[in-house]
Amino acid sequence: MNSDSDLQIAGDILAVQHLLQPAREHPVTVAEFAGLARSISADRAQWAHLVEYDATSRWYHRLRTGPGYEVWLLSWVPGQGSGLHDHGPSSGVLTVLQGELTERTERGEQSLTAGSQRVFAPGYAHEVVNDSLEPAASLHVYYPGLTEMPMHRAAHCTTEAVPV
Repeated sequence: MNSDSDLQIAGDILAVQHLLQPAREHPVTVAEFAGLARSISADRAQWAHLVEYDATSRWYHRLRTGPGYEVWLLSWVPGQGSGLHDHGPSSGVLTVLQGELTERTERGEQSLTAGSQRVFAPGYAHEVVNDSLEPAASLHVYYPGLTEMPMHRAAHCTTEAVPV
């Protein structure tokens, strides 16, 4: 049996530049989009000064766009919710920035606190609500960019197209 380590066999990978993968300028995998959301959420200077709270309707702001994707910042005062909906052909990552939100699906509900993430595929139906007594903020990454948000009826889960 050969006792040489892989590093000894391959040599210094950093010395062989053509074997290194260049860093991607824009995310392309679910993990990379989740990582993008985590990096933005960790840098409060990018978003905290933009958050506004509106007692009459959910507040939202497009924070960033890239090739085929969008990043949205949303705020939620106590009692505000999204209604049961999906995101049409878009996949997404929801990250709670501050406060607490509740996600409801046909499988039940889950409490999401600051730092929590949910990743979803096209057609995933959910409702997001601020059931707490404090305001909350969240970050949403959509790929491809959000073009529709069909609303569902809670009892039947039938869709009605609602333009965004």
